[in-house]
Amino acid sequence: MTRQMNKLTININWKKALGMCLLVSVVGCNDDFLYEQPYSSLSADNTLVSIAGFETYMTGLSWAAREEYSQDDNTFFITNFPGTDVGEDAGAEYFTYRNWISYLTSVTPEVSTNWNWAYSKMLPQANTVIVYANKESNKGIWQNEAQKNAVIGEARFYRAYTHNFLANLYGGVPLVDTIRNVPQFDFERKDRKEVYESAKKDLEFASQWLKPAAQTLPGRISKGAADHLLTEVYISLGQYSDAIASASRVINSGDYQLMKARFGSSKDNPGDVFSDLFRDGNYNRGSGNMESIYVWQFESFTAGGGGTRDGNQGVRNFGPFFVRILDPDGVPNVPTDEMGRGVGRVRGTEFALYDIWDDPNDIRNSEFNMRRDFHFNNPKSKYFGQLVPARTTAEDTLRSMYSYPRKIEGLPWNLNNTSGRTSKDVYVYRLAETYLLRAEAYFRNGDLQKAADDLNALRARANASPISAGDVTLDFILEERARELLFEEPRRRTLIRMGKLVERVRKYGLLESSRNTVQNHNDLWPIPQVAIDANFAKDLVQNPGY
Repeated sequence: MTRQMNKLTININWKKALGMCLLVSVVGCNDDFLYEQPYSSLSADNTLVSIAGFETYMTGLSWAAREEYSQDDNTFFITNFPGTDVGEDAGAEYFTYRNWISYLTSVTPEVSTNWNWAYSKMLPQANTVIVYANKESNKGIWQNEAQKNAVIGEARFYRAYTHNFLANLYGGVPLVDTIRNVPQFDFERKDRKEVYESAKKDLEFASQWLKPAAQTLPGRISKGAADHLLTEVYISLGQYSDAIASASRVINSGDYQLMKARFGSSKDNPGDVFSDLFRDGNYNRGSGNMESIYVWQFESFTAGGGGTRDGNQGVRNFGPFFVRILDPDGVPNVPTDEMGRGVGRVRGTEFALYDIWDDPNDIRNSEFNMRRDFHFNNPKSKYFGQLVPARTTAEDTLRSMYSYPRKIEGLPWNLNNTSGRTSKDVYVYRLAETYLLRAEAYFRNGDLQKAADDLNALRARANASPISAGDVTLDFILEERARELLFEEPRRRTLIRMGKLVERVRKYGLLESSRNTVQNHNDLWPIPQVAIDANFAKDLVQNPGY
């Protein structure tokens, strides 16, 4: 009995210690609790006392937001693409959504990694800005109320973005809307609708006070970004007329336009306007790109730019492991500045790479935007420059040589084309998606013709044939999103938000094992077990099925 009691005591103490670590990181603490005086010049008490201090902190917050993508080598990519209708595991050793039953559990790594990013980075930092900006002691630093509310509005955008992110993936979650001075162990899940309502309230404030795009630095949040996300939140709440209105504010603002003519760094090179959208240096408005709304900064010497893992890992995760393809004499291919060095972490499904491309004139499927042919690229090979014949072995076709959208390609990070990383920026929102969101809102509101009109705005730019009102369905909208936003949009979150994940995995999943093992309850992620254990003063209810 004594040995059992000791074991129980150890387990309880371990949980308490874990809870202390996790929840202190979530809610923060002050020197009254730790009995220490923070001397760092970067503490909130020392930094958030001037406009310059708030600007420094907001740069850090934009960096933290970008960490959703770059916090480690592949969490973003596993989170959003394998086990969807557009992506699946490529290499044989990758085993995420090949079997949903064994893989997707409350201890799956990305389930807790994304939760921790939201609760230990984004929400504490955003709430710190909001609380300190409203402090009576800081009242004198603001030139006027509009200046203060613009700072608060940007922080509230990030808080809304994070709560919306959590609600998309996990459903109802704890709402964290302030900073706390002591650890908390009794968080409770709010209803998913309540989480969306909180995000809506934050975004409506942000839309009112944020500046237009022309007055916003690259990587920072504009009024258009707030209205774009607000459109998605309104749709999630079933408020379709409001969604149409917020999307229309973006589309009709004059701040943005669909790019229809060649522009930017490669406009005089072979290509088309869609390929121009994804050339190095073309992501921000300074290039002439009037379509970008919110862009994560990876180019060097940009405030908030760079990345924990040294650049944009897109080509590493999405690109095929082409260096493993040998010529007939056994000479391997080599990394190049154009293709970089992929490792075949995620590849497209047959649906995304082939089935959706039913219009031969669609420039989004042109040679400038989809790489379908490969050539031996090692100068030491006597086959140099020749077309690589089709491969038939599973590992080659699944991992080492498959078609992919060329939007992932870019100049190598630090001139190192062996790392699989580029210095390209990353779109979070661009105007094309605003049209897609408004089309969805029109469809759900019963106006199929206006939905078709918005879809045709994108199809006209792509030189694809127009559709009629009778063609518009949620599935068609998802197909158009795949054509326009393949490997851009966080596809899993889109499918979960639209209630289509399980249905479309069963229909379009690349691997039979994935199609056969996905379960109805997988329409939401589980709550991380580590969060449940840490919240020991109150039951943090798990999602059904996990």
